[in-house]
Amino acid sequence: MIQVKNLTFAHLRPIFTDVSFTVGDDQIVGIAGPNGAGKSTLLKLLIGEERPTKGRIFFEKQDISRLKYSEYPKLRRQIGMIFQDFKLLPKRTVFENIAFAMEIVGMSNKEIKNTVPKVIDLVGLSGKEKNYPDQLSGGEQQRVAIARAVVRQPKILIADEPTGNLDPKHSWDIVKLLEKINKHGTTVIMTTHNQEILKKLQRRVIRLDHGRIVSDKVG
Repeated sequence: MIQVKNLTFAHLRPIFTDVSFTVGDDQIVGIAGPNGAGKSTLLKLLIGEERPTKGRIFFEKQDISRLKYSEYPKLRRQIGMIFQDFKLLPKRTVFENIAFAMEIVGMSNKEIKNTVPKVIDLVGLSGKEKNYPDQLSGGEQQRVAIARAVVRQPKILIADEPTGNLDPKHSWDIVKLLEKINKHGTTVIMTTHNQEILKKLQRRVIRLDHGRIVSDKVG
């Protein structure tokens, strides 16, 4: 599904040097490394917010590193993105925050009314549809962010430190939710500095350090 070939990226200083890896369909992959290792930058490269200095990035055989800027919105409709700080709309309810992701791509009211409740149930927020973000816990806000990211049924879900602002219990709940989404056929790539999460998850982890992959293995 994703193939990174000889990726080199520099912004004021070198961040990646000749990095290569492949992520197949239906995988969960963790991206780990110390602060400054380039984890978040790598995700930006995968969704086209940054372009490689050298090398190629392929998404389903399409070279996304060579797309025109006008072509990136179409690409991003196939990719769900979860942010550490949630990025919820404070004056919209849970239902409205999730529906917004469908509205901006022109989906019909019928599709929205049919799909949003199913996704709310999937992330365990039934009964919270009319709540506003400030009426939710941090873990619940992250679940809304995940629901918004998957409501259009993306092929890949990218999560930047999805447990970074949560306590251990809620962190593990979010990781289990990502596993549940993965079982529905969505590839998940997530950055994290939480070593305990990675050990418990027992999935593939790509570790970065000083702009290079230092390990790529399970656990």
